[in-house]
Amino acid sequence: MRIFISTGEVSGDLQGALIITALKRQAVAAGLELEIVALGGEKMAAAGATILGDTSHIGSMGILEALPYLVPTLLVQRKAIAFLKQHPPDLVLLIDYMSPNLGIGTYMQQNLPDVPVVYYIAPQEWVWSISLRNTHRIVGFTKKLLAIFPEEARYYRSSGADVTWVGHPLIDRMQSAPSRQEARAKLGIADEAIAVTLLPASRQQELKYLLPIIFQAAQTIQAKLPEVHFWIPLSLEDFRQPIAAAIERYGLRATVLSGQQKEVFAAADFAITKSGTVNLELALLNVPQVVVYRLNPITAWIARKILKGSIPFASPVNLLVMREIVPELLQEAATAENITQAAMESLLNNQKKQQTFQDYQEMRQCLGEVGVCDRAAREILQMRKSTEISTIV
Repeated sequence: MRIFISTGEVSGDLQGALIITALKRQAVAAGLELEIVALGGEKMAAAGATILGDTSHIGSMGILEALPYLVPTLLVQRKAIAFLKQHPPDLVLLIDYMSPNLGIGTYMQQNLPDVPVVYYIAPQEWVWSISLRNTHRIVGFTKKLLAIFPEEARYYRSSGADVTWVGHPLIDRMQSAPSRQEARAKLGIADEAIAVTLLPASRQQELKYLLPIIFQAAQTIQAKLPEVHFWIPLSLEDFRQPIAAAIERYGLRATVLSGQQKEVFAAADFAITKSGTVNLELALLNVPQVVVYRLNPITAWIARKILKGSIPFASPVNLLVMREIVPELLQEAATAENITQAAMESLLNNQKKQQTFQDYQEMRQCLGEVGVCDRAAREILQMRKSTEISTIV
């Protein structure tokens, strides 16, 4: 069975690797031989995919922020479509990565309608959709949509998609995370030490808009709590040099690590983090956090005044229960002073910390049961049988 997978950015590469591992496991059980070609990154390659184009570095959030990536995105999209035209697969699996995947899905619908398209982790139209145009496009070319959020499933089902809610794949991933004691022993962190994780960037733009305010806050926290040490797991190795330079500039006692994200998270007392998938990983490990995000001021103005866009929450932790479990500091509210206040309150207020743990427990109920990736993989492989039957008929 030949599967083409398309995704992008750091988080897409991670999710792609998880589903590829599960697909291979389920294929063995079903007696299938898999060939997987993909747009993705190093993690997907390590999981067994042949990478047609590396998209882990191609990602942005916002209108102006997307401009530098327009040409690379178009080129990789054209490369994917040329490959699909020359080597039609048995199935196309799309993972998030909205703009390129809309183009690929539309191409499949118009030119290879007999090849089923499965969307796994669909774009969050249910959160920030301004019009239903893209929702209708997604529903139009998608034969099966595998949702990871309950609200995502309800939204796309009500729009006419064939939806199965499989749960969130991080439930599976975090099963192998070490305990706090194990993580601290591995990293050499004493039990009484205060460890704060900093997660300033997984996109280039975030080095500009988020890193300075996060590091300014860290500088103030360090002055207030001399025993604190900061731990920074790299999302991309390319970010090591600018982050190391910023550590020196702000005079932080910090350690930068690559490939030990689970250990850093599990060992942490608190995290100052950009919004994204990492928020859920931290929550599943019971790490209190403050979520920070800033866009170019012009992008924010256009979104508010012209597009009339608004979102209930930025962090998936809060989106799951549609209320604020973790503090979010967005745009003008994302200041070093506000970050410091949120961090100090959590680090020093035990009652606040316990409330966060209780709220995390509620959030977990919305993520489904362990076995998410295997459930998704079985649904994907099942599409081959349903396609064969419809072809025979």
